[in-house]
Amino acid sequence: MYALLSSIPYWGETLLRLLGGAVAVLLPAGTIVYLFLFKMMSFMQSRLGPMEAGPYGSMQLFAEVGKWLQKEDLLPERADSFVFKIAPLIVLASTFLLVAVVPFGPDAWFTNFETGVFYALAVSSISVLGILMAGWSSANKYSLLGGLRAAGQLIAYELPMILAVVGVVIQAGSMNLQNIVVAQNAGNIFGFDGLGNPYLLTQFVGFVIFMIAVQAELTQTPFDMPIAESELVSGYMTEYSGFRFLMFFIGEFATAGVFAFIASVLFLGGWGVPFSWFGWTGIDDVDNWMNIGGPLIMLTKMLGLVFIIMWVRFSYPRFREDQLQRFAWKFLIPVSLVNIMATSVLKVAF
Repeated sequence: MYALLSSIPYWGETLLRLLGGAVAVLLPAGTIVYLFLFKMMSFMQSRLGPMEAGPYGSMQLFAEVGKWLQKEDLLPERADSFVFKIAPLIVLASTFLLVAVVPFGPDAWFTNFETGVFYALAVSSISVLGILMAGWSSANKYSLLGGLRAAGQLIAYELPMILAVVGVVIQAGSMNLQNIVVAQNAGNIFGFDGLGNPYLLTQFVGFVIFMIAVQAELTQTPFDMPIAESELVSGYMTEYSGFRFLMFFIGEFATAGVFAFIASVLFLGGWGVPFSWFGWTGIDDVDNWMNIGGPLIMLTKMLGLVFIIMWVRFSYPRFREDQLQRFAWKFLIPVSLVNIMATSVLKVAF
């Protein structure tokens, strides 16, 4: 695939990467909405969900998108129009920037940063700015409260997320996401290489903390205080309608998919399978068919992780604001630090 891209003009290669990025963001988002928001939630509530638009309601999402596109784009009279209009773009852009470093195969990647972990963690916080801008610019007290809640919540849970990833970086000895995938699939557990060395086993505490932090970053229940319909109408999205509301909607579920991709890379071996199954010793030995099989493996792992996120969302009640902050600062961060200390000691010992 790399050789194929190298023979294409630069503008063509750039266009292919942009199209690939759009597919990597929008296709998982649509799949998540249909499988989990429409069908899984319906099943958990003993109902069928959408059934009319297409076979088993499979075209319902397109109907919803068409409806939103036809709605009037309303602008509050006292709103800051420029900031109000650009806020959804910033939230959605952060998702596209985040997927840029996710490897989907031995040669199937958009960019291969040596500091990919650092880049991903930095870019993931950009959405906070968009949410805060949306809340402030709407000239609405409910929107402002939602934006302030979101800023406080996302700052609090960004720290445990970063600390959870530090253990993976220490164990892999690299911040390159591709190298982390290879380290897991080419590794072994006390000499047994039949499963590789998925960091889900050795960094299970970090995995749990990371998934909790992702739940909070996505403002999904029980961390949905920034939206809290019973208190804030729709939080920072209260004044949005039409296409701009659609961008927030797509951004929410697309970001869930991209975070699940990153979690699968960090803890589940990413696109790979244990290299010992095929006699591979490094990434240079991996067959080209993994550039096709890798994305399918990633999609499967992503759906499994999003299932966990959505199951928690549909099953648990909302935290109070004080409980939410206390949980981050007094529990998750200390446990993350202990995990880093334990990982460092074991890395030196073994």
